[in-house]
Amino acid sequence: MQSEKITFAGALGAELAARLDKPEGPVRAAAILAHCFTCSKDIAAARRIAGRLAARGIAVLRFDFTGLGHSEGEFASTNFSSNVADLLAAATWMEAQDMAPQLLIGHSLGGAAALKAAPRIASLRAVVTIGAPVDPSHVTHNFGDKLDEIRANGSAQVNLGGRPFEIRRQFLDDISEASLADALPRLGAALLVLHAPRDEVVGIDNAAAIFTAARHPKSFVSLDDADHLVSREADAEYVAELISSWSARYLDLAPEPKRAETPEGVVRVAEAEASGFRQDITIGGQHQLVADEPAAMGGTNLGPSPYQLLSAALGACTTMTIRLYARRKAIALTHVACDVIHNKSHKEDCEDCEKRGPRIDVFRRQIRLEGDITEEQRAALLAIADKCPVHRTLHEQAIIETELV
Repeated sequence: MQSEKITFAGALGAELAARLDKPEGPVRAAAILAHCFTCSKDIAAARRIAGRLAARGIAVLRFDFTGLGHSEGEFASTNFSSNVADLLAAATWMEAQDMAPQLLIGHSLGGAAALKAAPRIASLRAVVTIGAPVDPSHVTHNFGDKLDEIRANGSAQVNLGGRPFEIRRQFLDDISEASLADALPRLGAALLVLHAPRDEVVGIDNAAAIFTAARHPKSFVSLDDADHLVSREADAEYVAELISSWSARYLDLAPEPKRAETPEGVVRVAEAEASGFRQDITIGGQHQLVADEPAAMGGTNLGPSPYQLLSAALGACTTMTIRLYARRKAIALTHVACDVIHNKSHKEDCEDCEKRGPRIDVFRRQIRLEGDITEEQRAALLAIADKCPVHRTLHEQAIIETELV
């Protein structure tokens, strides 16, 4: 993922700070991510979601609303309506860059703003909310006993997430009049509602109300015991994977350019974060995988290791080759399976890679064949396993050409 700092003019004229996360390859679609109330574009969940979408070829604009994060402007002058207008300004900016947004993602109050803005963004094909309230005025419960002071004196300092914010009466007036009732039935896009049943900030009943009011196509996925900010790494990864997989069904993704020398497409691998080992893998612009290292090796175990992926390639090629041969020879093979055992640790080998000389790796295959098959046919099927293309590639000499680009 390539992350570029940019700014654009917000609804109140302030310069809004943003990050445009772009894929390593061509941009195939674009998205906007709106953060939660008083949060910023840089929270862990937002970074994880943007990274996973970028791996699929989707550019993501995540920005700080007016007066928050690195954006200019006075937070006290903002309200729910200005947040919606900032979102629309972000969509206008993206369209001017020839990246009209097809996907809109909103977290908490940012989710309510996304729902409100969605009918006014013509290019949208999909909307995702994470822990969003159905009534924007729900946010006022964070103000506690300061509500009377705000109404009486016109403003008050409110502690939100350990930081003081000035909240003015105009914020209360604006959000009390805000409603999603008109927007939800006419989103004009598919909807995915993500919400944790144990969310203590925005109750799960909000998700039910949003889902009921919206029209199909719509989906709901429970985030189990995730917290409101989706702060745990495993939860954030789960949300990122859900959004990436679900949105692919609705977005108009530009095709990955094909080259004659790559008949199966390019396998693109990019690290998710420099602090770990997790890698996002996109294959031919269509399929997405994750590679990682086990926790014992310093990884987060959110995907198979490189050696495990290599073993998987050998196993898959073996069973496919056996099935193809069985079809050609009309052998009554009802099922084939293959266990691949490779006794190596990628990280340990990598740490010692400068000292090691030539060596032989051993992959042991355990093949299971089911069906009304004669011993002669079993022998033939076992022999054909050695003819699988990946087996031949591993067994014979391969040339690896490397260049810096």
